[in-house]
Amino acid sequence: MQLVFASNNKNKIQEIQSMLPSNIKIMSLEDIGCFVDIPETSDTIEGNAILKANYVTQKYGYDCFADDTGLEVEALNGEPGVFSARYAGLQKNADDNMNKLLLELESKNNRNAQFKTVICLNINKEQYLFTGIAAGEIIKEKTGNQGFGYDPIFKPEGYQHTFAQISGEIKNKISHRGKATQLLLEFLKK
Repeated sequence: MQLVFASNNKNKIQEIQSMLPSNIKIMSLEDIGCFVDIPETSDTIEGNAILKANYVTQKYGYDCFADDTGLEVEALNGEPGVFSARYAGLQKNADDNMNKLLLELESKNNRNAQFKTVICLNINKEQYLFTGIAAGEIIKEKTGNQGFGYDPIFKPEGYQHTFAQISGEIKNKISHRGKATQLLLEFLKK
């Protein structure tokens, strides 16, 4: 089975492909000749996942899935949320985003946060949503060099290390994306 993943984020594609059985092959947007930065204009994570999946299905005719992820920080009323990738500006720089978040939280005691991923699957003219949540907290300084995005400052609940310090194998089992992908996989196996 071939499915388009409405993304060109090589880290995400590699992470998801590593969780899939070998009979499911992921194609990127680049693989189908889509070089457009699909607009994410919804004010919800679910809405942005739907927008991206619908764009590929409508313009290219492929069965596909798209995800959107946001980091929701309790003390910041759910920010950065849908703006997680561009929290510090349109350059979408992970270090800038982390620095801005750490600055915003400097005077806050409540550092509870959660990552939320929603995957929208368009297959056989039907649409399905799968949600994964990883609860945890924002630590005070960047630690670790694995992963991407906010991983160096996010410590998942029940763990002593950040997402950037734990192995990809463990992260795939406990992360928001891992949980949403697991739900997607269970669905695809039916």
